[in-house]
Amino acid sequence: MITEEAVKEKLSQVNYPGFSRDIVAFGLVKDISVNGEDVSVKISITTRDPKIPADIYQTAREALDTIEGIGQIDLDIDIQDPPQNAGGGGQPEQQGISGIKHILAVASGKGGVGKSTVASNLAVALKKSGASVGLCDCDLYGPSVPLMFGSNEQPMATSDNHIIPIEAHGIKMISMGFLLQDDSPVIVRGPLATKYTQQFLRQVVWGELDYLVLDLPPGTGDIQLTIVQTVALDGAIIVTTPQEVALIDARKGIGMFAKVNVPILGMIENMSWFDCPGDGERYYIFGQDGGKKEADQLGVPLIGQIPIDIETREGGDQGQPVALLSPDKSTVSAAFENIATRIRETIESAKAN
Repeated sequence: MITEEAVKEKLSQVNYPGFSRDIVAFGLVKDISVNGEDVSVKISITTRDPKIPADIYQTAREALDTIEGIGQIDLDIDIQDPPQNAGGGGQPEQQGISGIKHILAVASGKGGVGKSTVASNLAVALKKSGASVGLCDCDLYGPSVPLMFGSNEQPMATSDNHIIPIEAHGIKMISMGFLLQDDSPVIVRGPLATKYTQQFLRQVVWGELDYLVLDLPPGTGDIQLTIVQTVALDGAIIVTTPQEVALIDARKGIGMFAKVNVPILGMIENMSWFDCPGDGERYYIFGQDGGKKEADQLGVPLIGQIPIDIETREGGDQGQPVALLSPDKSTVSAAFENIATRIRETIESAKAN
């Protein structure tokens, strides 16, 4: 006997083109009707790309055909144009956040490339340029913003259960690290993780901000997908190191943003080299100009190269981001100020056009 649950299980094997999530998880399957051996399914897709519904139709039909004893299959796909600010896929509408002018995502294809260090110092550099800035640590499983900003405060809540962000070095912040009582790990499944992320974005009293920097988890999982599908991002910054193993994953991150029409503001190559104080030589520990070559190949700008630097590590461990230093005393701080300037110029130029 064919059941609705059996049909839904088969449809949950049909991924949305270009994503790791399926059409059931995206909420695109609106109705399933079973009449004896015959099955009717209604799917709603918001897109301007004709290839997407055609792909889903074909893949869904092939999946349903594997149900033993199935009779007639009626697939009704409702195709609608996306809202003006949507990403162009079947995902939920992308929306801004009240009071925030620009939202930037800092992402990486893999962990260990210094993404949180870049996000934290970029936030500081934007603040030093005269902007009002917030930093949302979206890495629920490995929150590092509290350490990098030297704060172990716990956020308070308003009478209507909105979260008041922590403030340090003039930056408003929220992180799962502020909510943990000790060093306990965060153990939550995908749906709950995306719920926490939405609360960080929508239920924090950010106030009026020029920039909100989102420190995304590494990779292209549920949290990243939820953000790029539901938040109207002004652009993304991809962090990588020069070595090929990091560049491979950086390409995946760029591909994810491209799928939902989020502009890539640029690539930042971290750990580009090490200037040895002992002999004055420059050592390219992870390879030379890998990020530059990859950026040229992908057609995105390389907006900065950050060397390996002892002050950067010490600042991150001591809650004093290196970008707080004067640029004439720190080459890394100067690099972050240049990156912040380039990002602001790019966004202002796009706004003018």
